[in-house]
Amino acid sequence: MPLGPLVVDLEGTALTRQEIARLRHPLVGLVLLFSRNYESPEQLRVLTRQIHALRDPPLTICVDHEGGRVQRFHEGFTRVPCMSALGQLWDRDVLAACRAAISAGYVIARELRGCGVDLTFAPVLDLAWGHSDVIGDRALHADARVVALLAANLVHGLALAGMSNCGKHFPGHGWAKADSHHEVPEDSRPLQTILAQDAAPYGWLGIALDSVMPAHVVYPKVDSQPAGFSSRWIGQILRGQLGFSGAVFSDDLSMEGAGVAGDLMERAQAALRAGCDFILVCNDPEGADRLIGQLRWEPGPAHAQRLARITPRGAPPEAEALNEPMVLAAKRDLQRLAIDEERAR
Repeated sequence: MPLGPLVVDLEGTALTRQEIARLRHPLVGLVLLFSRNYESPEQLRVLTRQIHALRDPPLTICVDHEGGRVQRFHEGFTRVPCMSALGQLWDRDVLAACRAAISAGYVIARELRGCGVDLTFAPVLDLAWGHSDVIGDRALHADARVVALLAANLVHGLALAGMSNCGKHFPGHGWAKADSHHEVPEDSRPLQTILAQDAAPYGWLGIALDSVMPAHVVYPKVDSQPAGFSSRWIGQILRGQLGFSGAVFSDDLSMEGAGVAGDLMERAQAALRAGCDFILVCNDPEGADRLIGQLRWEPGPAHAQRLARITPRGAPPEAEALNEPMVLAAKRDLQRLAIDEERAR
């Protein structure tokens, strides 16, 4: 039974009967965890084992765990500095920043995989224009070239621990001021400007990107729909012009920025028609159940290949493996980065 396109979430730290039934439905393919689903590494391992045991092949478990203020699990996990700290280090010492980026990716993936989490939605590829509070210090740098190179090292670190990656928010959320969680942001720059600046890292990273998440941002000089509902952005530009071959995730369809596409069913259908392979429905279990009951979906010829791109490689490490020399060396790099971050404040 193939894994479906729906990405759903959970209410608490243990599965309910209703959630078990939902996760067993063929339309569901991934589970997204939040801070509310976490108490400790031990509890998380139990939860992820239960989720993985529900299906064969197992559901993919994902999380937003970037570092800085977007780190869902804290107690028992290494504190990862915000991504802007890597950009600030780059301005002082390029090679030290590259090393720290590899270590950040490695520690994130090694700790998550050690608790049964398969994928983190990272790295953020948005540029630090200073316009967007929702992006802010999540951005690596203002220079697209630096963003691409630091992201390549982050991706390398994730891959060393067997984890895939997800670049976001295509083609760029850094210029638009509004927060798509609450409003519909707009970026009125022309296409060529966006491609030369914000979208450039997606082209430069090439096959290093396993998946991409488009922004709930409208770029009116390109399309009247947000990028995640735009076949021009996803099909013509991302896949056609930039040659991207991995998986495409919608951003959360429950966000206000997705409202221009209609009700939840219309949003889901629009995202799939535009070229999204997987669609997120978070904080709306009733809405997820409605989609499960009404959505019509058949896997296309590329579905299995794109699913494989986000599937972890190799067995997850045992808990005691987190004290191996390679892990400890990476953690020391992050401790030095955290000290630099504190000094810069």
